[in-house]
Amino acid sequence: MDGIDRRILDIIQTQFPLSPTPFKEVGERLGIGEEEVIERIKALKEKGIIRRIGATFEPRKLGFTSTLCAASVPEERIEEFVAVVNSYPGVTHNYERDHDYNIWFTLIGRSKEEIERSIAEIEERTGIRGIKNLPTIRRFKINVSFSFERP
Repeated sequence: MDGIDRRILDIIQTQFPLSPTPFKEVGERLGIGEEEVIERIKALKEKGIIRRIGATFEPRKLGFTSTLCAASVPEERIEEFVAVVNSYPGVTHNYERDHDYNIWFTLIGRSKEEIERSIAEIEERTGIRGIKNLPTIRRFKINVSFSFERP
């Protein structure tokens, strides 16, 4: 990554323009064209530096509910399991951890029952049983962003 890539990352994390042409606006801030911004972001996604670009909403305020799920997946089945989990539109995060429950993901649905159905479907589709449903009891919200600008 060069300095421009780092500045793009800083901007899109915390100051993403809400406009019909956000990448053009990012480019104007950096003195480069819209196409170059788009190509650089594509390259950063291909390298795995950027996972997704999108808004984050508060599910409860929109009438949804969410939960944290944990699954114990054999190493050789992780890729297959994660592909199934990620096919659900309510999945917002998916992490591999060094733990007996090695795959953790968040799942949003219209109701607790919808979430339970989705978990049951994931178990059925993957053959991985015993996915833990860990709904929020007390919510703590932190804002995380990383500075990529070098001093």
